[in-house]
Amino acid sequence: MTGTSLVFVECALGIVAVDLDGEAVVGFASDARLERPALELALPLVLDADVHGSTVVAVVDRRPPLIVSSDGGGSWREAGGGLPPGRAVAISPQHPDRILFATAERLYLSEDGGRFWRALAPELIDVTRVAWDAGE
Repeated sequence: MTGTSLVFVECALGIVAVDLDGEAVVGFASDARLERPALELALPLVLDADVHGSTVVAVVDRRPPLIVSSDGGGSWREAGGGLPPGRAVAISPQHPDRILFATAERLYLSEDGGRFWRALAPELIDVTRVAWDAGE
């Protein structure tokens, strides 16, 4: 799917492929699971995290639901002040300012490193993990 930004979402249904450009579900595998290595951070309340170079984004069990580091975890800033509680996060491997954030039922996209967010149309059930398509 050249020219399309795809993400994969693990949820109660299995793995769902979502086209970010069209904001639509474009694929589904009921018996699959996402294999993404867990990132261990020495921070309290971390639910999920992802890293790209020196950028680290973590979902935390508090408000706001995200913290972002641009220096490999040396310092942090809060992000996502208007977002609901989250479950998962993924940084685009090709465009590190693009961050996908997931709540239990909805996906949110930031294209500026986590400063501004927009909700995506697909509603899902019990989201547990998200990942970008490696070719994105």
